[in-house]
Amino acid sequence: MDMRKGAKIAVGGVAVAMVGAAGLGAYNLVDAVADGTGTKSEAAPVRTGPPTGGEIDRAAHDFLAAWAAGDTEHAATLTDNASAASAALTGYRENAHVEKVTLEPGAATGAKVPFTVTAEITYGKQRSTWKYASSLEVVRGRTSGKALVDWQPTVVHPELRTGGTLRTDAVQAPQVTALDRNGAVLDPKDHPSLAPVLPQLRKRFGEKAGGEPAVEVRAQGPDGAGAGAGAGARTLHVVSKGKPGTLRTTLDADAQRAAEAAVAKRADASVVAVKPSTGEILAVANSKKTEFNPALQGQTAPGSTMKVVTAATLLEQGKAAPGKPLPCPKYATYGMRFHNVEESENPKATFAEDFAASCNTAFISLADDIPDNALAAEARDVFGLGLEWKTGIGSFDGSVPVDSGAGKAAAMIGQGRVQMSPLNMASVAATVRTGSFHQPYLVAPSVDDRELARAARPLPAPVARDLRSMMRLTALSGTGARAMAGLGGDVGAKTGSAEVDNQAQPNGWFTAYRGDVAAAAVVPQGGHGGDSAGPIVAAVLRAG
Repeated sequence: MDMRKGAKIAVGGVAVAMVGAAGLGAYNLVDAVADGTGTKSEAAPVRTGPPTGGEIDRAAHDFLAAWAAGDTEHAATLTDNASAASAALTGYRENAHVEKVTLEPGAATGAKVPFTVTAEITYGKQRSTWKYASSLEVVRGRTSGKALVDWQPTVVHPELRTGGTLRTDAVQAPQVTALDRNGAVLDPKDHPSLAPVLPQLRKRFGEKAGGEPAVEVRAQGPDGAGAGAGAGARTLHVVSKGKPGTLRTTLDADAQRAAEAAVAKRADASVVAVKPSTGEILAVANSKKTEFNPALQGQTAPGSTMKVVTAATLLEQGKAAPGKPLPCPKYATYGMRFHNVEESENPKATFAEDFAASCNTAFISLADDIPDNALAAEARDVFGLGLEWKTGIGSFDGSVPVDSGAGKAAAMIGQGRVQMSPLNMASVAATVRTGSFHQPYLVAPSVDDRELARAARPLPAPVARDLRSMMRLTALSGTGARAMAGLGGDVGAKTGSAEVDNQAQPNGWFTAYRGDVAAAAVVPQGGHGGDSAGPIVAAVLRAG
């Protein structure tokens, strides 16, 4: 059979066409040459010159037959670069996940033999048939004189380059259709702050949400990059387009819309809302639409909103009580001099009034009455701050380092080395509302069996009651009253203004709850928290 008229070579058990005897040539024969006695023999001379048509047919046939049969090593020996051919053909089977290959040669043109490849690919549960055209060229071996396949990576596929390989892989996590808690689709066009959130959900929960990743065959260079210099890995065949998963989140579309609208009124603002009874995150919004999500990942001083944690510490230690007198002087010194906003004072204030008016000096006057580690312990053991929260998305879980001297005093009013995000401060308000910490989360832990952080203990009931009364006083007649006006029911609030070095205005903070919704917001350089961040929180609470 003349391969120049076409012959088919397939895997396993299928007879392959053979060329005629004339095509064998003399390069592999040993001739007996008489020396007068008839006993001497010698190897035939090494053939030179271009391979004959018969040699081309036979060399191409044998190589394709060995490749199709899965005999990679033998196929490689039929080329002029056995090591490179072996690596490429082995990679074709193992990296490209080709389970079976059928090779159909076409009519040769000179020393070049085109052929059609039908590759059966198996990747996990995915199956696909891939057909493409390739070609090989037959040359004469320089030392052996044999007709051999001139090895080039393009024999395996026209897009393959030296040192490269074909790979079949899941190219990306499955798409995810994210739903809110009531089943409404969360589209980033409607909720722009979720644009950086949804890719994270896709990466973490795509397959767990029932999705299947796209699977593709790609040509990669020796460095794992593209088939060509400087190119990205090129897709040669799509095994499966995959299918999206459906993931229900804890977000509430109505609260999310309210949060988006509220932060949009500021050039830079972030807000988070949570459900105190469960820790479920109801809304996440940022004015700036970047990959970084300050609402969940921000790490800045929370200012006087931290006084919620400090007040809990002082109440538990028995160093203060809501109705107990605690003067609010203009200045207080503890390692350094501290002052109040606008240097206000109230020498006849009670602890509850100091809290509602956000008096820095009153709190700092008690710094020497509590151990250096008391604030950090309260933050961790009761409010769950710093306990490696597993929200289902990238988030910061707060930091309250142990400090002494001026650092300790600064921490008591949310300055110094204390770092929080709006998520952290929303959780602080939520903990007061219910009396115990519920780690915030955006995706239910049952989806991926992750363990939520748990605080060591709840707030003592009398302390929780006192904190709620002081936060209510702040919301009704203290620094939070203007923002919380018109919000009835069970409410509580705390304002904050965090000073930052070399910044003209402090960052404005506000945290509050209303019923079973708690929220916190920060407005960088917003000034007084009640005026800047307060209306944002109130808008979200109103929607909730």
